[in-house]
Amino acid sequence: MTLEIDRIDHIVLNVADVQASAAWYARVLGMEREVFDSRTGPRVAVKFGRQKINLRPMGEDTVAWFTGANPVPGSDDLCFITAQPMRQVLDHFASVGVALEVGPVERTGALGAMQSVYCRDPDGNLVEVAVY
Repeated sequence: MTLEIDRIDHIVLNVADVQASAAWYARVLGMEREVFDSRTGPRVAVKFGRQKINLRPMGEDTVAWFTGANPVPGSDDLCFITAQPMRQVLDHFASVGVALEVGPVERTGALGAMQSVYCRDPDGNLVEVAVY
């Protein structure tokens, strides 16, 4: 028997400032901020589609989180897909003052060829927004 994975449910980002990160993902990527209860108290996430990103604060609050061996803000590389045309992505980034690191460039994603732009979130994570 082989295990079959359907989708990613959530990921956890290590962040220096939960509120700043939640605000950035809402403003720049249109995600919805969510506060939810866990066994160790309230936590913050940003949601989109059927997935979410839990925002793990670095510092004294980190003891309660079961996480990777080397949690550090800014060490992730994330790719998000949009159905909007690349021109709308570029116009939106310009309107919210987000500088592009690279792009638009051709890349290969899980479903084949796509056009991508790259920027950085408040912690320096590389954020790719792509259009198939």
